Amino acid sequence: MQRQNLPFLLILLWLGSGALSAATKPNILIIMADDCTYNDLPLYGGQNAKTPNIDSLAAAGLTFNRAYLSEAMCQPCRAELYSGRYPLGNGCAWNHSASLSSVTSMPQHLSALGYRVGLAGKVHVKPAAAFPFEKIDGFDSNCVRNPTKPFFLNKVDEFISRGNGDQPFCLVVALVEPHVPWVMGDASAYPPKQLSLPLNIADTVRTREDFSKYLAEITYMDSQVGELLAALKQQGHEDDTVVLFSSEQGAQFPGCKWTNWDTGLHTALVARWPGKIAAGERTDALVQYADVLPTLVSLAGGEPKEHKYDGTDFSDVLFGKTDKHRKYVYGMHNNIPEGPAYPIRTVSDGTYRYIHNLTPDAVYIEKHLMGSRGSGELNNPYWATWVWDSYAQPATYRLVSRYVSRPEYQLYHTAEDPYEMTNLASRPKQAVRQKRMREELQRWMQQQNDPGIPLDTEKAIQAARQGKHLYKAD
Repeated sequence: MQRQNLPFLLILLWLGSGALSAATKPNILIIMADDCTYNDLPLYGGQNAKTPNIDSLAAAGLTFNRAYLSEAMCQPCRAELYSGRYPLGNGCAWNHSASLSSVTSMPQHLSALGYRVGLAGKVHVKPAAAFPFEKIDGFDSNCVRNPTKPFFLNKVDEFISRGNGDQPFCLVVALVEPHVPWVMGDASAYPPKQLSLPLNIADTVRTREDFSKYLAEITYMDSQVGELLAALKQQGHEDDTVVLFSSEQGAQFPGCKWTNWDTGLHTALVARWPGKIAAGERTDALVQYADVLPTLVSLAGGEPKEHKYDGTDFSDVLFGKTDKHRKYVYGMHNNIPEGPAYPIRTVSDGTYRYIHNLTPDAVYIEKHLMGSRGSGELNNPYWATWVWDSYAQPATYRLVSRYVSRPEYQLYHTAEDPYEMTNLASRPKQAVRQKRMREELQRWMQQQNDPGIPLDTEKAIQAARQGKHLYKAD
């Protein structure tokens, strides 16, 4: 009798083992800010903003001191995050363009492992076939709406609770703050005269007013983070969910968004998983957005090597097994359609940053930051005050000049000079380091089939928009 029941018992044990494996897969919640310079957050030394919810999340998780993205623009960085590929690997090397139709991403890779994969808020990736997220309502998808639509959580709650926990979920909530226009939150909490402006921001009356509004949006964004974490806890999923928070690229101030300086490409990254990821810790491990998806696939029980990623799994960093991951992180900028061509490439080892401005004789122009709307109203009125004050204020003149006129090569000791104000490229003591980093950047560009200057052209971006990419990584 016992022998006859043995196969049945083995089947039960096999099924039970499978059920246990599925039950132990973590849920995943990714919360993204929009255009938030990482070191404007108190977590990274910011002296103004109040972010109690992000601070609380960090106190319960792991903070990455050195996390980066490849392009300081909304669409390319999101395409990198969702695909695990660099810009030429996924095809999105310009803002307001598209990835390759052949690309597969987070929804396909995690759904194959049994996940429901949804996205609430800002999308800004295409084509939909490459990024087939389930759309979850409740958060505004328009980053330039004035004001942002009120958010609600009932659809998020429904998505989290669907299936009674039998199927794990991955939910991306892509917030639209603090992207311009800076109209949300309570700016009165940040009196302009009392602000401590970063070194790369010119001190004018209008700049202080706008920076105050930007800080208010950071605090409003933080309140949404708090609401989402509270909803997760209320649904009973606080302990079985990996939460990632990222600030995306830098804000719409000169030297941040649309640049290859550290304040453009450096992003905040916090990871929490109670009982699995140590609380209140920080790591200097060097990671990049392209590393996030392979890491999530690994945490979900998959094999990252089954996919063609540019990034690699950093779960050992999450679990405290190592404080090292990459040797270098890489970046690029193609200015079209944000302004006239101005291609830039960069490499960083987390301590030093090397930048190659490929057309140094050109004048850098970013039309959204420096230009005007059809109504004649300046998109960022503070920029005109920088130009005006540069006549009488040498410090402001230097910031204007730094932004619009750049040498071919730049080298910064970012660890000691986080705003990268002192260019070391001409110093003999740095010649060996500069040569080494230049060769590494050239190696990466060759690997990515990056032609440099020809990539930042109307011909290249128009072809990409039509799905006929002229340049792409192998």
